[in-house]
Amino acid sequence: EAEEGLVEEEIPSLIDNGDNTVSDPIHNLMWAKQDSFHEFGYGVNWYEAHDYCESLNEKRFAGHDDWRLPSYDEAKTLFSFHKSNTDKDGAELHIDPLFDSGGGHNTWTYDEKPDFNQYALKFSYVTGNDVWENKDSEYSHVRIIRDDFRKEAWEPEWREKSKKLRK
Repeated sequence: EAEEGLVEEEIPSLIDNGDNTVSDPIHNLMWAKQDSFHEFGYGVNWYEAHDYCESLNEKRFAGHDDWRLPSYDEAKTLFSFHKSNTDKDGAELHIDPLFDSGGGHNTWTYDEKPDFNQYALKFSYVTGNDVWENKDSEYSHVRIIRDDFRKEAWEPEWREKSKKLRK
């Protein structure tokens, strides 16, 4: 029987960090609020997407130098038909409105096609679909990501005191 008055702490799905980044405490990830289209005003190929990450790492964007392309599974975590934003053309994107509107409608991922590595996987925030795209295609964008090791900051206070969960 559950005790009366106990309220389970709700973990926020996304948090605006106030430095042009958004943290996802559930997946332990940090995203830039803007994508490559915001920076350049045009699409980038897969190689340029990596160069974009490298340039932001050199600048230590938001105080970090470990930005990268997301994996397919990571890119997918932003997508939800319950969320609404708009891309550069005014089309509906299914990502949280915490992200700046006016960006690209998809993102490159770092996933390369097995046995045919001229192709990489990209993910659409309009449809939720993925497609293998030639890495030279310049009709894509990138949302950069990094691992966010502040996960424990979002955990309940009592967890720190629990001996069972200490390693």
